Amino acid sequence: MTPAHPGAPRERDGAAEPPDGPERFARIWCRAVYPSTATSMTREEFAELLLELTHRLTAALHAHPFDPAPGQAVGEELVRAHCTGADSLPRMLDVIDAYLLLYCLEPDRLETEDARVRCTRLQHAIAAGFARALQERTRSEQETLSRAALTAQKEIAGALHESEARFRAIFRDAALGIGIADMEGRILDFNDSLARMLGGSDYHIRSRNVRDWTHPDDAPEVWRLQGELMRGERDHYRVEKPYPRSDGTVLWTNLTVSLLRDPNGEPQYMLAMVEDISERRLFNLRLRYQATHDELTHLPNRALFFERLEQSLNPDSGYRRVGLCYLDLDGFKAVNDSLGHAVGDQLLIAVAERLEEALAGRGRLLARIGGDEFVAMVLDPSSPAEVVELAHRALEAISAPVEVGGRELMVRTSIGVVEGAVSELNSSEVLRSAEITMYRAKSEGGNRYAVADPDSDARAISRHHLTHHLPGALKGCEFFIEYQPLIRMADGRTEGAEALVRWSHPRHGVLGPDRFIPLAEHTGLIVPLGRWVLREAVRQAREWQDEGRGGAEPLRVNVNLSPRQLHHPDLVEETVGVLEEFRLAPEALCLEVTESAMVRADDHELKPLRKLSELGVGIALDDFGTGYSNLASLRRLPAGTLKLDRSFTEGLQHHPADPVDLKIVDGIVSLAHTLGLAVTVEGVETSGQADRLRELGCDSAQGWYYARPGPPEQLPITV
Repeated sequence: MTPAHPGAPRERDGAAEPPDGPERFARIWCRAVYPSTATSMTREEFAELLLELTHRLTAALHAHPFDPAPGQAVGEELVRAHCTGADSLPRMLDVIDAYLLLYCLEPDRLETEDARVRCTRLQHAIAAGFARALQERTRSEQETLSRAALTAQKEIAGALHESEARFRAIFRDAALGIGIADMEGRILDFNDSLARMLGGSDYHIRSRNVRDWTHPDDAPEVWRLQGELMRGERDHYRVEKPYPRSDGTVLWTNLTVSLLRDPNGEPQYMLAMVEDISERRLFNLRLRYQATHDELTHLPNRALFFERLEQSLNPDSGYRRVGLCYLDLDGFKAVNDSLGHAVGDQLLIAVAERLEEALAGRGRLLARIGGDEFVAMVLDPSSPAEVVELAHRALEAISAPVEVGGRELMVRTSIGVVEGAVSELNSSEVLRSAEITMYRAKSEGGNRYAVADPDSDARAISRHHLTHHLPGALKGCEFFIEYQPLIRMADGRTEGAEALVRWSHPRHGVLGPDRFIPLAEHTGLIVPLGRWVLREAVRQAREWQDEGRGGAEPLRVNVNLSPRQLHHPDLVEETVGVLEEFRLAPEALCLEVTESAMVRADDHELKPLRKLSELGVGIALDDFGTGYSNLASLRRLPAGTLKLDRSFTEGLQHHPADPVDLKIVDGIVSLAHTLGLAVTVEGVETSGQADRLRELGCDSAQGWYYARPGPPEQLPITV
């Protein structure tokens, strides 16, 4: 159920002008936060401020590269606006978490998953900036008061009692922990807040020197800065420092240490102010974890994987070689589609647990980077064989059935393996190579691994390049059609032509259909491409008729129909529409469908072809003999022509002709004619072959013996 937004516009005089997304977000933000602020601004002024901050967050959200630093500035600005009530920060973060992406995300510029990660990191930055600004303000006030109290204590003897009382009040009641030590590091005094933070008795604290408060997680510069301050070489420093508590826990603090000098400028005391940031640190760590780990499997996610990969490939990282195993589950979509996403999620969790157990080890990282995609990284493998062995272990780990929801599921995976020197790799290229290699393993049957190979990568990249440019090529008119004549064998006259599409690629030159038709089938672009070929071929047939080519018998044009086009619901309507547009008789068009596609089709799927056949459009069974049909099945197909594949007639090119091929062709032609089918032979290349096929009773033929495919104006009328 969608919540009502407090920033929704009101109608005036029957019309309303809704504000844009950022303005609506700012209104919601103002309504949630303004009651808890101590600002002197009016609500309208405060709303204007929040609108300006909203624009900053929106810009940061969509920035490339992404930088969460503007979020810190927003947090600091909110403190300067006195949004420092007890629950102001949680309210602000709740509004950002719930509504920033809803009203300010531009989906065409940023994917939703990346936007969610960025939104989380912006919240983290806002909280950090807010806390730092609040800390700075508190520290500044406390330090100023402490300095004033200590200075006043020494300046005027008559005001000593008053100054001492003021100092003690500040010292005692301050929310920050405050301690004073001499220049040797002996602790002279501290307030109750510091004692509570450290969790020790007065004696426990006083008996220890400043130098004794060490912790294994201290930053390297902490004690260097402390030494410089004790020698009088600096007046203050600020660091994040952990302290061990007496109960064994750790106190994380923002520590500020200042040097107090006497009237002559000589170092006299050290003043330490300690802010407990343990909860905030835990909150930041939780935000960091959520932003860098997969919610379902709790493995590192794509963002953290890329971060670690880039660090590892840095020349200064100290690593020499890196190996990757890119895993993709085979058939996982079928699990989701048939059993539901809940079962799919449980399967992913089980796979992640098995992989984590099998691939664990020093210098290794396992991450989930996509729906059913995992990647394992190995730092400084002893040899490429170690990475291959990791792929073996991954296959073995998930080979046993997984029990999910009371049923056993078989899991298969394809793995791409890449290994190389750090100096020769970059993050995007190594991951692309691993992914390409994985798809090679999948194309070889799956449930196996493949090792990266530069030549295979180059071929895959070429296919990807062609796939990526197919839509633009169709819009940019880079396709053209060549026509190969169909010859009537009885008298040698041209009875028609087959339309063969070509791609005039600006970089690769003219590409034949074998290079791009499978890609168009895979992407679905075969439907608009096939529609364009049909329209161009029908237009050309009409033009031939207008020119009088073919004489009393109009030339027929044959157009190939892909399996995906065969299942397109508008096939009949679009075909009839094109024929009517160019006033071409249905008999002048023949649609060629491959044997495998037509035989696999059931009666419902064959219905469009039957309708077209009833209208007079010719239907040809293309590449006959390459599939798994038998001649008897031809009786149920709406085909009027059988196009015999060239593999049956190659033996007829020799002298003497192959007797087995002669008998096969003779039998096919005889049975086809018995069924009322005409026979067209493909791949005729010699006169002897043409003579034998004519003697066997073939009706028509095409091949290089008659003519190669060419432009429409070169189509021969007689041979």
